[in-house]
Amino acid sequence: MTNSWADIGWTDLAIIMGGNAAEAHPCGFKWVVEAKANRGAKLIVVDPRYTRSASVADFYCPIRPGTDIAFLGGVINYLLSNDKIQHDYVKNYTNAAYLVNPAYGFSDGLFTGYDEAKRDYDKSSWDYQVGEDGFAKLDDTLQDPNCVFQLMKKHFAIYTPEMVERICGSPKDKFLKVAEMIASCSTPTKTMTSMYALGWTQHSKGSQNIRAMAMVQLLLGNIGVRGGGMNALRGHSNIQGLTDLGLMSNLIPGYLTLPTEKEPDFNAYMSSRGFKPLRPGQMSYWQNYKKFFVSFQKSMWGEAATAENNWAYDYLPKLDVTYDMLRVFDLMVQGKMTGYFCQGFNPLMTLSNRGKLTEGLSKLKWLVTMDPLDTETSRFWENHGEFNDVKTGDIQTEVFQLPTSCFAEDEGSLVNSGRWLQWHYPGQEPPGEAKLDTWIMAQIGQKLKALYQKEGGAFPDPILNLTWNYADPNNPTPQELAKEMNGSALADQMDPKDATKVVVEKGKQLSGFAQLKDDGSTQAFCWIYTGCWTEAGNQMARRDKEDGGTGLAPKWAWSWPANRRILYNRASSDVAGKPWDDSRKLVYWAGDKWAGIDVPDYGAAFKPEQTVGPFIMNPEGVARLFTRKMMRDGPFPTHYEPFEAPVANAVAPKIRGNPAARIFKGDFAALGSSDKYPYVATSYRLTEHFHQWTKHVWVNAVLQPEFFVEISEELAKEKGITKGGWVRVWSNRGSVKAKAVVTKRIKPLMVDGKPTHIVGIPQHWGFMGAAKKGMNPNSLTPFVGDANIETPEYKAFLVNIEAIASGPVA
Repeated sequence: MTNSWADIGWTDLAIIMGGNAAEAHPCGFKWVVEAKANRGAKLIVVDPRYTRSASVADFYCPIRPGTDIAFLGGVINYLLSNDKIQHDYVKNYTNAAYLVNPAYGFSDGLFTGYDEAKRDYDKSSWDYQVGEDGFAKLDDTLQDPNCVFQLMKKHFAIYTPEMVERICGSPKDKFLKVAEMIASCSTPTKTMTSMYALGWTQHSKGSQNIRAMAMVQLLLGNIGVRGGGMNALRGHSNIQGLTDLGLMSNLIPGYLTLPTEKEPDFNAYMSSRGFKPLRPGQMSYWQNYKKFFVSFQKSMWGEAATAENNWAYDYLPKLDVTYDMLRVFDLMVQGKMTGYFCQGFNPLMTLSNRGKLTEGLSKLKWLVTMDPLDTETSRFWENHGEFNDVKTGDIQTEVFQLPTSCFAEDEGSLVNSGRWLQWHYPGQEPPGEAKLDTWIMAQIGQKLKALYQKEGGAFPDPILNLTWNYADPNNPTPQELAKEMNGSALADQMDPKDATKVVVEKGKQLSGFAQLKDDGSTQAFCWIYTGCWTEAGNQMARRDKEDGGTGLAPKWAWSWPANRRILYNRASSDVAGKPWDDSRKLVYWAGDKWAGIDVPDYGAAFKPEQTVGPFIMNPEGVARLFTRKMMRDGPFPTHYEPFEAPVANAVAPKIRGNPAARIFKGDFAALGSSDKYPYVATSYRLTEHFHQWTKHVWVNAVLQPEFFVEISEELAKEKGITKGGWVRVWSNRGSVKAKAVVTKRIKPLMVDGKPTHIVGIPQHWGFMGAAKKGMNPNSLTPFVGDANIETPEYKAFLVNIEAIASGPVA
């Protein structure tokens, strides 16, 4: 989230699209209720189903799953065509004025540089024109045909209200009402907040779904302001922390990235990481990349990381490709993987195409699961009849189950959607043989180190030299780990203005990431967390809720970066530093310094006339309406159908799916067509269950005991399906049996001239736990991933459905 949960209470208009906050985030949804009650805020819900969120909305509009970009492209076209944008914000705080390479183009659904064989782009034309001074060229009039503003208008002109209705099935009058309500927030004194979740991310173009709404918010001037922002509603209490700490195959903590095979040495690695400023005087966090990186390396390898060995750069693996979940399981199927550690993850129930997953797990020599519960993945080899019909005797995989503690039995911090690090304490001791994850990993780590010490190896240095300065090497404490993440001084840190004055003594905790150095004198495991545990103590454990009614709660827990509650808050004031809206002051220029109720984006030294841009994560200093070379599938969002769609792509009929999305050759054959699978399926969660956890709890099992699917009354009549009757739902990859919930909450949509039915499939059941045995949508979903982050396409795929006499037999 760019903002925070409580800040939603300051909005004038909330739009929930790509999520269902009232059901999936009921505690956070209270802030929408607060905004409606206290400010008269309105709520829009755009969703394939009439959800609990929609039931309290001021306006609901249906949409076909997988067509969000077409809908939002229509909104962008509406805003531009009707001059409903915040001009000063757009001109000064976005790259609308930047001139793009004349070689850039877009036609027939493809951007320039596409290589069909590689399913990838040469992105060299997706860049700015650069002057002799090394800075990007601008046209402040926004009239040059190669400026971002004009290219954007041209790109989105195709998404007329009629085209939106044709692609999305959203009635034209309803779409126009949504666009009109959104457009009302183009004034500086009215803000809209966007609330989204996995309904946007779990698509083959999920990243671009989010980009499209970000563009809407930028045109309205709603990023960096109170009651605005792009607010991702995380599905777990600590998913934000997962990405922060780099628990992805290509990341290092703090959103640093692992080197690739094309970067064999440190200089090659740093040459593409420093992010040279694209405007005079512009600052960027990434200009400090070397400080963040060196401090991370010192945290990992201490005295073994020196200037002479380029801070142990050679200790890091060099990626040939990104090893995301889909690639890992594809390698299993190919027989190219020996073993797999599965920690806090139940892929058999949560990853795509369960049949392929079972095949992959069956080819391993060993599988280790670390989980508080007995998961389906741990028991993938058991035959549970129709629920998991496998030949157990043919599976030779040796499975090791390591029972872990539950989050409520741990001490440590969780990082919520709003980037708040909040310390928590254990509610009880772990039961039985369950151990803390940190204890288990410490044992494995110490055993590995002992083996390398005894037997050597091709290159044991990264293991043998790993810093492990914990009081008990077999059981690092949460406090020790948190302090390490924050960072400390490895040598006395001197005042840059007075070389005789020590500002941080050797061994003391750092107070902020500005203190990090690239000379090896500081260590910090995660630079964005620097400040969470200082010499003043554990900032994450603070519980002062007094904030003068601002909703920011600056002394409750700690927010990264620098305890800033609203990202890019400099954009809440105009170029001169005057707030756009005096009733919602955030940070502003007070004549000699930046002041306000939040931590300013940068220090008092940067006066408004220095024109340092508010979007200081970008070298431009402004937000990107055009993304240069960052996105694998294009600098602007464009509508691509899901890989399985009931109609051809109205924008580019010859293109199937996102042309740069992740799909392996063998999985093309597993895709289904609309002649055999005429209905659009989508997956979602229920309030009564939490993923696959709570099906182990008797109370939750009673509340939602049995697997079901939702269909419209019209589809039920057409297929002879009765309320509460049994149905079989199948795709080109698998089949499930479920109870039918026939409901008015789902209606058929008219898509490209033909009625299109939607089948809603909750995702909470399996063959383990207290609830009745059942399956979930991943038995049916395609093995396809987003072009940029490889998130699987769970939210839009094709199925068929029929009534059956009885349910599955265990």
